[in-house]
Amino acid sequence: MIEIKMLKEVDFKGYTFVEGFPGTGLVGPMAISYIIDKLELEYAGYLNSSDFPPLVSVHNSTPMKPVRIYYSSKYKICTIFAEFAIPVNMIYELSSEVYKFLKGKGVSRIISIGGIPQTAPTKGIYSLASTPSMQKLAKSTGLTLISDGVSIGVSALLISDAVLDNVDDLNILVPVEGEVIDPKYAEYAIEAFNKATKLNIDVSELEKEAKEVEAKIREIMKKGKDTHDNYKKVVNSTSPSMYA
Repeated sequence: MIEIKMLKEVDFKGYTFVEGFPGTGLVGPMAISYIIDKLELEYAGYLNSSDFPPLVSVHNSTPMKPVRIYYSSKYKICTIFAEFAIPVNMIYELSSEVYKFLKGKGVSRIISIGGIPQTAPTKGIYSLASTPSMQKLAKSTGLTLISDGVSIGVSALLISDAVLDNVDDLNILVPVEGEVIDPKYAEYAIEAFNKATKLNIDVSELEKEAKEVEAKIREIMKKGKDTHDNYKKVVNSTSPSMYA
């Protein structure tokens, strides 16, 4: 069971929710991390589950939950930043709980940032849009709407619910070659995000700090996987029935 806990009461009515759960090329986490930093978003809550890896993040000497909610009343933006890959068997439940939370808090639109695998170099950025107004926004932003295909992950389930409820939802999908993890993909995503939201997040520092950002995200993902795998080994060695 996934719980969403707020550390402070925040009115998200009229806010834009932006998410980038770990996926292809780690485009989402890199972009969200940078957005949180540059817009100085405030820590407001977290997601918790007994099925998450037993992982605690430490930032500025403070232990923190690894899946956190941030917001800015100045920019009317809220986001969720996850420091490990969500287990596949939890994606449906997590998407459902997040969507219910957003509706309950009055969020007006959703923007998802992620990567889409490509076997060869591709120009442009793709998108999915839940409503005619979001399709219009995507085109004006210079995004290429996907006409046929399949989408997976948290963003896919969020937008499928948004379509049914006529909620504005836009997916920004950056083509990623193979297994490459490169901050330039996050830069492309943020540039598109800037156009869609009329924000002006400076991406020059993302380029300058590219290696640092990439190393940080790689380390975060590795720690999450290692913690989960090691914990599973320890528990299995003592009592196999405790861990499935």
